[in-house]
Amino acid sequence: MYTERLSEQLAVVSRIDPDAYGPGATHGDAINMENVRRVLFIVQVGDMEAGSTVSFVVNGDTAADGAFANPVTGKAITPLEAGVDDNSQVLVEVTAEEAKAQGFTFIRGTLTVADAASDASVVALGGYLRYGPAAAYGLDSVIEIVD
Repeated sequence: MYTERLSEQLAVVSRIDPDAYGPGATHGDAINMENVRRVLFIVQVGDMEAGSTVSFVVNGDTAADGAFANPVTGKAITPLEAGVDDNSQVLVEVTAEEAKAQGFTFIRGTLTVADAASDASVVALGGYLRYGPAAAYGLDSVIEIVD
């Protein structure tokens, strides 16, 4: 029998809200890797206009308000292409050990749309939390948890 619910083990720690994004970069929320041991980014695209590509990379920094100019090694997706990858998802996982090995305390995802608009979003779930419950680390934008 399960004793702990997933909603007690996982917290929504970052997001890029679903929208039709034009060309450019959109950043998620900074995630403190001292509070979570693993983060799973779920990148989703919907309809992509002809010629559009969508990329996603996880960047690191030493401060929550830093520039996040340095990528976490190996944590970028193969760009998604219109007409090939419409209505698909990609998962990217980062561990606290991976971030720390590169000198990062904080990580943040960046979604970049190139050439034409695309429907897209990103949700990041933090797990293996330093302290419970998970809701203590979740974003204020999570308005309800139904168990």
